[in-house]
Amino acid sequence: MIIPNSPKISSTPKDAWQQDRQHVIHPYANYERFAQDGSVVYTRGKDHFIYDDEHRKYLDGIAGLWCVNIGHGNEEIADHLGEQAKNLAYYNTFEDATSPPTAHLAAKLASLCPGNLNHVFFGTGGSMANDSAIKMVHYYFNQLGLPHKKKILARNLGYHGSTYLAHALTGIGPTQIGFDLPTDLITYLSAPYPYRRPDGMTETEFGDYLIEEMESKILELEPDNIACFIAEPIMGAGGVIVPPEGYLKRTAELCKKYEILFIADEVVTAFGRLGKMIASQELFGIQPDIIVLAKGLSSGYVPLGATVISEAMHGVIAQPKAENPSFSHGFTYSGHALACATGLKNIEILERRNFCEHVQTWGPYFEQQLKSLEDLPIVGEVRGSHYMLALEYVKDKKSKASFEPKIDIGKRMYYAAKQRGLIIRPLGPLSVVSPPLTYDQDAIDETVSILRESIIQVMDGLHKEGEL
Repeated sequence: MIIPNSPKISSTPKDAWQQDRQHVIHPYANYERFAQDGSVVYTRGKDHFIYDDEHRKYLDGIAGLWCVNIGHGNEEIADHLGEQAKNLAYYNTFEDATSPPTAHLAAKLASLCPGNLNHVFFGTGGSMANDSAIKMVHYYFNQLGLPHKKKILARNLGYHGSTYLAHALTGIGPTQIGFDLPTDLITYLSAPYPYRRPDGMTETEFGDYLIEEMESKILELEPDNIACFIAEPIMGAGGVIVPPEGYLKRTAELCKKYEILFIADEVVTAFGRLGKMIASQELFGIQPDIIVLAKGLSSGYVPLGATVISEAMHGVIAQPKAENPSFSHGFTYSGHALACATGLKNIEILERRNFCEHVQTWGPYFEQQLKSLEDLPIVGEVRGSHYMLALEYVKDKKSKASFEPKIDIGKRMYYAAKQRGLIIRPLGPLSVVSPPLTYDQDAIDETVSILRESIIQVMDGLHKEGEL
């Protein structure tokens, strides 16, 4: 049936640009620019390259958004996804229904996670997985008869998502403006940000300061009121911040001492980005009560997230209450068969093709080569680990003085690098580099070369403007 006067929907890239500008609400859209500039239309990708609608080729220095770990255009996973769709794309997993991929992926994640983290709740991304973690924590303590344990310890510059509660967990102040989030539940501790530590304080002393602050805050709030502490092993969107040596292990010890649950948000750090499938225990020596996974779990081929909880937590949650014997939490797409099949195949590819070993081999080289850019006057620090890296720009290295926000230094670097065929992520005064794990020596060398040329170009422009 043809509906009279219905709009014609075209599928050309040119029309896609216009339709996108008119109809799509983009995450973190800058409305000062979007109406005029619109979006870049990307049409295909292969390994660590991506192509726009005018056939320009770029190194994808951010893996889509921290997530395309096995690289773009992987035909093996695409074929597997298609076969699963032919058999069973979806059926709900409420109460007594499941699918083989759902069960198999849950078992695989239980085998990868440390200790007794054996029970998996599926969603469609990291925000949902963090929301689910907090709901489960509150439910757990209610089941134990401890309804006062509700407060959450998070950190300034931590990033945990954009759903209502996950956004409140996110300690990046400007992102919260205008949303009236439920921040009364949350206490933000100082970010473990060594580059911006107080003057005259060594990194070891800074670590001591952070732990003393955390314990003081626990005692001030009273442990009986605190449910959990949530932390990324390496902070991602807050600045690729690597904490002082031993900091995470000491925070976990405080949590154990005061009977506070530890949530490790490994949405970015898991599935090979740091050279390990799961980073918490092997790299940082911590045994969380909950691990949150997404992004590299499916390498971005389908939306998928997971909240993995301990045997002890599950034992409490699984005890039915007479007034409501059901665990009343879930989503239409929890345990989605097609998504779980994709996640399972993605993990198989990561393991079979030895991606973790590849990152362990080339990660130190990547870090070393990026560090060479610290000889440039405005590169204050290059930091991160393996395939999760960032450059922080400063106006003055000695004082670490930042550029004025109006300079938009990160965005300038983004455009300069993009002109040369490299996509990096601008985050305020930072350039983030977090590529697909397919990145090899050639890609690393080209990335560093383009960044050097781009920084020099931006510095020349700042000199002409009198900003340097």
